[in-house]
Amino acid sequence: MFPAPIQTMPTPEDPFAPLRESLAVSPTNVPLRLHLADSLLAAGRGDDAESTLKDGLTRTPDPRLKLALARTYLKQGKYSAGIVICEKLAQGDNPAPALVLLARLLLRSGEADRAAEAYRKGVIADPSVADEELAGQLDAETNLDAGNDEDEPIDDRTPFSGRVREGPMEMPDDPAEIEQPQITFADVGGMEPVKEEIRLKIIYPLTHADLYKAYGKPIGGGLLLYGPPGCGKTFLARATAGEVSAAFVAVGLHDILNMWFGNTEKNLHKVFDQARRNRPSVLFFDEVDAIAASRADFKQSTVRPVINQFLAELDGMQTSNEGVLVMAATNAPWHMDTAFRRPGRFDRVVFVPPPDSAARALILKLHCAGKPLSNVDYSAIAQATAEFSGADLKAVVDRAIEAKLQEAVKTGIPKPLTTKDLLTAATQQKPSTREWFADARNYALYANDGGQYDDLAKYLKLR
Repeated sequence: MFPAPIQTMPTPEDPFAPLRESLAVSPTNVPLRLHLADSLLAAGRGDDAESTLKDGLTRTPDPRLKLALARTYLKQGKYSAGIVICEKLAQGDNPAPALVLLARLLLRSGEADRAAEAYRKGVIADPSVADEELAGQLDAETNLDAGNDEDEPIDDRTPFSGRVREGPMEMPDDPAEIEQPQITFADVGGMEPVKEEIRLKIIYPLTHADLYKAYGKPIGGGLLLYGPPGCGKTFLARATAGEVSAAFVAVGLHDILNMWFGNTEKNLHKVFDQARRNRPSVLFFDEVDAIAASRADFKQSTVRPVINQFLAELDGMQTSNEGVLVMAATNAPWHMDTAFRRPGRFDRVVFVPPPDSAARALILKLHCAGKPLSNVDYSAIAQATAEFSGADLKAVVDRAIEAKLQEAVKTGIPKPLTTKDLLTAATQQKPSTREWFADARNYALYANDGGQYDDLAKYLKLR
C-alpha cells in the first residue's frame, strides 16, 4: 500500500487583493485608497495602511490622505508624526477635523491643556465635529470651561508662570552686554554652505555697501539659524560679528522676559535700541522661539503684545534698522509665528547641521588644547563620531579625561590622552542629535509645503 498523501493547508489569499488590484488600475483614486487604508487599519494592519497612504501622497498631496495618515499614526502610537500633520492641516481651509484629531493625539501624548485648546478651536470652527466622549476625557484632565484665562499657565514653551501682574520695576538702561568678538569664520571648521548663506545675507551687504546701495538694497534684515542643540549656532553668530568687525549683542531670555506687565516689551525695545546705537552690529537672539512662538498657541492675550512688539522692532517702524544685522537661533522653527518669516524679518532660514568631519576634528582639537596629549589622531576620532554635535564632542573629551583621572588616582602617575582613549570614550557617548532629527523628519515630510525645510530634507535624504 502507498502511504496516504500529506494534506497541506491552502495558503489563504490576501482578502484585500481585489482592492489593491483596483487601486493599481486607478492609483490616484483617493476615495478608493482611503477605503483600502481604513480596511487595513481595521484589520490591525497599520503598517500596510501607512504604506498605502504614503504611496498615495507621492501621487497626489490630498488633505484627506494626510488626515487619514495622521489617524493611522494615532492607532500606531506614533503621536509626534501625527501631531505634525494635524498642525499643518489645521492651517488649511477645513481645520475642524484636523483640530479634533490633533486633540486626540495631544491627549495621548500627555499634553492635556494643548489638547483641550485644539478641541475648543475645532468645535468653534465647525460644531458638527463635537465629540462627547473626547470632551469628557479632556474634561477629566483639565477644565475646558475655565473662564479666567489669566489664572491659567501660559504655553509651556515660555518661561512665564502664573498670572501677569502690573507693578513698578526699575529697568536697566542696557539689558545686554556688547562684545567685540575676536573669532571669525576661519575659526569655524567646515560648514561652508552655512557660512556662504550668512555671507550673502549679512556679510556682503556690509563689505560691499556701495553695490547694495546702488541697487537700493538696505543693509540689514534677519537670518534664522535652526538645527539640533549643541551644533554651534551661537558660535556661528559670534564669528559672523567678528568677520565684519561689528558689535555683537547677544540676547538671552533672561535679558528680555520679565514678570511685570509691559516690561518684556520695554526690554525688547531697549535691546534693539542698544544695537542701533552701536551699528554696525549683530543682534543675536538665542532660543528665539520662546518669545516668537505662534500667537495662535497662546491662551493669554497678555503674551501676544510681546510678539507684536518684536515684529514692530524687526520692521523698524519707529527707528531704522539700517546697519543692524539681526540673527536668531532656535531648535524648533516650526513653533515660530509665521509672521516672522515675512520679507524684511527672518526671511532667510538656514539649517545648521551637526558638524561635518573637518569641523569635528577642529572641535576636538580645540577641546583638547592645553591638556596632556600623545599623538592624537583627530581625523580618526572625527570619522568615528558621525552625527555628534559640538556638545557631544566635548562630552567625549570629558569622558576620556575622567577615565585618565581615575587611572591616575590609582597609580599616582598621570598619563597623556591618546587616540585610543578618545575612541573608547566616543563609543560610550551617543549622539544627542538623533532625538531631534526624529521629530524634525516629520516636519520635513509633512509640513514643508513652502519649502522652508528643503535643506533639512536634503540632509535627511528625503528628496
